Amino acid sequence: MLSIYEGFFSGGARILHSDVVLGLHGGVQRHAVLSVEGEMHREATRQPMEQDACYRALTAAGVPVSALRRGTNGPLVPGAGGSAFTADEVAATARATAAADVILSLKEQPLALLNQAGLPLRPVVVCLHRSDPENQGPALDALLAAVAAGRVRAVVCCAESTRRAYAAAGVPEELLHVIPNGVDLLRFRPDPAARARLRAALGVPAQAPVVVFAARWAAMKNVPLFLAAAREFLRRDPDARVVMCGAGMTGDNPGLRAEITAAVRGEPWLAERILLLGVRSDMEAVYAAGDVVALTSSSGEAAPLCLIEGMMCGAVPVATDVGDSALLVAGRGLLTQPDPAAIASAWSEAVARAPLFAPALEAGREEFSRTRMVAAYGALIEQVHRGVAWAPLPEPL
Repeated sequence: MLSIYEGFFSGGARILHSDVVLGLHGGVQRHAVLSVEGEMHREATRQPMEQDACYRALTAAGVPVSALRRGTNGPLVPGAGGSAFTADEVAATARATAAADVILSLKEQPLALLNQAGLPLRPVVVCLHRSDPENQGPALDALLAAVAAGRVRAVVCCAESTRRAYAAAGVPEELLHVIPNGVDLLRFRPDPAARARLRAALGVPAQAPVVVFAARWAAMKNVPLFLAAAREFLRRDPDARVVMCGAGMTGDNPGLRAEITAAVRGEPWLAERILLLGVRSDMEAVYAAGDVVALTSSSGEAAPLCLIEGMMCGAVPVATDVGDSALLVAGRGLLTQPDPAAIASAWSEAVARAPLFAPALEAGREEFSRTRMVAAYGALIEQVHRGVAWAPLPEPL
């Protein structure tokens, strides 16, 4: 199996897909990864492939990882912005795909590469993690072209909202399969000791209400709305803290600093209780240290990983109604209108009602098992492979 990534950078889709590769590699399946870019520049951060946690986990497990490009990323569609694939890049892709029985495309962006003429015809499974194909630019066109050419044999949707959106965009219903996201339940669990240690390290009082916001610094995450809600929340409770983590969530990001300044306006002391942690390798401890895991996204989300990981660690989810968020938090947390005062009130309510939500959070753990997710991916890949064995695809002349 060969997975093709646009690049390695901090984000839920790459974490989930890498979990699938790690879970399947070494048994009846052998996996490798080809990254189009060797370095990404996103969320005000330059991220070399070798520094990414998913890259390190894959290579440590013996999964071969290679990259076509060593520079910064550019448009993936030949002729768009002058960044076409070179003959050497297409040739390297041909060698990698020729060695595979099935190709997994992490989201639709890599399909611009797989649609290149002359590549070996291998069945492709596209793995989708968003619910806004209309905002994916030429990537949607590349997906539809690959479907029309018969390359795409299955499309994995991580949420019902993804399935509905891509069906409406023109992907045939029979190709669409929903496999819900899952996480490592041994890692993501309530941990009072980790909660106490991290709170002490951050200088957060043991009883202070803490809201965790785990997201990339990206427009779809609606950081200004989160910060406006944080201002209301922090004003109401002098002990409260807000923790922001993810790519770009650091004081080195001038854009984020400007957004915080605008949010707190004439009360700059509130910013002292907004803790910027950046990319963390111990997210289980961050969630365990929180009381609420917050999502304020305005678009694009499908089954947000932060909500699942946070819930599994005991944090009450509070989310705007985007993607499958309503289904995820039903009975386990709160859905809120995209209004700062309403969000802040929901956070306070979630903290107060946490003991009432705890039984539902515990009872739903198996629903979000990574083992279940990996097994479902494995079964679908085998199904696609068996179908190809019955009716081999012709090699290009």
